[in-house]
Amino acid sequence: MPIELIPAIDIINGQCVRLTRGDYQQQKVYSPDPLEVARLFEASGLRRLHLVDLDGARERKVKNWEVLERIARHTSLVIDFGGGITTAEEVKRALQSGASLVVVGSMAAREPDLFRQWLDMFGADKFLLGADVKNNHIAIHGWQQTISKPVVEFLQQQLQMGVKQVFCTDVERDGMLQGPAFELYSQILKALPDIHLIASGGVQSMEDIKRLEQIGLKGVIVGKAIYEGKISLEEWKKQKQPEQGIS
Repeated sequence: MPIELIPAIDIINGQCVRLTRGDYQQQKVYSPDPLEVARLFEASGLRRLHLVDLDGARERKVKNWEVLERIARHTSLVIDFGGGITTAEEVKRALQSGASLVVVGSMAAREPDLFRQWLDMFGADKFLLGADVKNNHIAIHGWQQTISKPVVEFLQQQLQMGVKQVFCTDVERDGMLQGPAFELYSQILKALPDIHLIASGGVQSMEDIKRLEQIGLKGVIVGKAIYEGKISLEEWKKQKQPEQGIS
């Protein structure tokens, strides 16, 4: 099965932005209207969207529910939504608001027993686990803190709990357009060959995506490279049309 391109929309104050290395002081606004951006992705034949409430991630409380609701209501995209989700009520609201998968990162690392309860309550197929990495260790709370647990150990524990899909971001590469963390992903796949692993951070070209596919990744989340024109959605559509049946 070909690798899936998953475009990212990060939200601050209701606008589509990108950060550099997770630094909130280094943000660039790409559009005041995330729905318009989502519609562009859908028109290009993409089927999935990675939507992150960066205000929520920083404040540990979802702030941009309206953006999720509008995109879900006006597109048919499969939406991964996260950023500040800390309660079962927020998980429920995200799913009711149109998210197909709820993104959980910091909470799973900080409170694994609570996350296990969520998996039992809603089903593991309703979650996308985010493993953000700094120096081979897990970063939490909008990448502003790290914990001592190595990434492979963390992922192994999560898979044993029933997690189905994981995306992994090398924070030092995010927004830098200097290439993905190929070595990190190879290390994870060698240790956990059955993991459904999605790359995130640093992608700068179609060649990067092809190499990730060869390594064995199932998907790749791309933000800045699309916004900066490094990856052409038209080119992607032409390449994947025969494989995915895009009309």
